[in-house]
Amino acid sequence: MESKAAVNMLSALGHDGRLAIFRLLVQAGPAGVAAGEIARALKVLPNSLSANLNVLSHAGLIASRRDGRSIIYTADYDAMTGLLGFLLEDCCAGAPQICAPLSAIVSGGMACGAAKA
Repeated sequence: MESKAAVNMLSALGHDGRLAIFRLLVQAGPAGVAAGEIARALKVLPNSLSANLNVLSHAGLIASRRDGRSIIYTADYDAMTGLLGFLLEDCCAGAPQICAPLSAIVSGGMACGAAKA
């Protein structure tokens, strides 16, 4: 991943509302969530939601598809994985005592349904 792409993604996520939307979509999985349901779940006005979804989409963090009259939004897991890989690339100069906790999180310690401490 190029630095510019990472900066765009991090900038998009650097807003409370957009971060909440992205986390909701990550939790929803590949089935995604309709725009109206996102607005209801997060108590966001439709115009604010639309603007935030647009920013996340332009950053490459989410995708959308039409399903009848609804637009379904999904997290782009490849983009998320790429961003995490970019951030952790050559982590901690290979110091295992520092990298081990990060590695556990990325490999599933806190991901994919694992309980949070």
